[in-house]
Amino acid sequence: MNKDDMILISVDDHVVEPPDMFKNHLPKKYLDEAPRLVHNEDGSDTWQFRDVVIPNVALNAVAGRPKEEYGLEPQGLDEIRPGCWKVDERVKDMNAGGILGSVCFPSFPGFAGRLFATEDPEFSLALLQAYNDWHVEEWCGAYPARFIPMTLPVIWDAEACAAEIRRNAERGVHALTFSENPAAMGYPSFHDGYWDPVWKALVDTDTVMNVHIGSSGKLAITAPDAPMDVMITLQPMNIVQAAADLLWSAPIKKYPDLKIALSEGGTGWIPYFLERADRTYEMHSTWTGQDFGGKLPSEVFREHFLTCFISDPVGVALRNQIGIDNICWEADYPHSDSMWPEAPEQLDEVLKANAVPDDEINKMTFENAMRWYHFDPFSHIARDQATVGALRKAAEGHDVSIQALSHHEKGSRGEALHAAARGNSGDQPVSA
Repeated sequence: MNKDDMILISVDDHVVEPPDMFKNHLPKKYLDEAPRLVHNEDGSDTWQFRDVVIPNVALNAVAGRPKEEYGLEPQGLDEIRPGCWKVDERVKDMNAGGILGSVCFPSFPGFAGRLFATEDPEFSLALLQAYNDWHVEEWCGAYPARFIPMTLPVIWDAEACAAEIRRNAERGVHALTFSENPAAMGYPSFHDGYWDPVWKALVDTDTVMNVHIGSSGKLAITAPDAPMDVMITLQPMNIVQAAADLLWSAPIKKYPDLKIALSEGGTGWIPYFLERADRTYEMHSTWTGQDFGGKLPSEVFREHFLTCFISDPVGVALRNQIGIDNICWEADYPHSDSMWPEAPEQLDEVLKANAVPDDEINKMTFENAMRWYHFDPFSHIARDQATVGALRKAAEGHDVSIQALSHHEKGSRGEALHAAARGNSGDQPVSA
């Protein structure tokens, strides 16, 4: 397949929320108490909510910047591409990168929305629903052919969470972002019956639970003084733990239609993981009491789990050991692992090196995403206008050049952020 003929749907991207996102969706009585974006004296922008300060408005939103400026920068809206937080500009960036569709994970509330948990349940729910309404109606609703809507969970209340899943499913939402380890956040684990209303709501509405690496705020790190490279290298281990936790959990056996996406977890590790799970079952299920109803854990994994990759040559080479119907592609825009705007070129190189046939390319690049998330972009856009080549033609003249955007001396803000990342990565805000 020629790269220009590919159709790309990314199941893992990120949005930097705009300052006015609550204006049209939060009840007026709460507007003065809502999280607000503050421009600080050092030029940074921070979201602030009561006594909590989110230390970086655009954590790792480095698309379009030279690698010398990668890291936990940038810190201001003026230091990131407008496509990070303005939906019209995002679509232009998607066109320039040849990307048709996108699932966008949140930024400042955390991947599981823990920031909105307050002592007032009514206020907490109003904040969360306002966020979801903004995401569904304004961000995704502006371009229904381009975005797969995904809502935040009511992580602090399983019954309310189930109700919110059903509320959003009624308007066509079939994706929920959730913690990959709720126990690490102080909530019951996946093995606790507390979450039964959530599992049932997910199954009843055919909604996919998306567990993103670091969504519990806990990333693998060996020591407080280890180089940042250690944590970056170990990031996929976080999702391996989640996969094991969920594969051996009761809900997987109780709800045969339950669907879980391992977001930004990569795929190269999965063949060994499945081999290990099957071996564990064979050697130990007699005394541990595990019963998959005559199936192997690897078979059950393929019935329930969606995986994703950015380039991942090893995973692509071993794709049939993973399950070709269980793999999606991701762009990770605007984070530093992203290949934007050259994703089609780099993906094409990996696909050709592994002689991937066209039907398998189509499954991994768009068909699996459409099926898992009930997403039909072709009801809004002709298929021949959805290809990499057609989208890039529509983006002619859009500037995608690499630009240095940092407005401060290297390291002048970085030390505090690196410390925060080691201790508070993912869903943990920093107190003022």
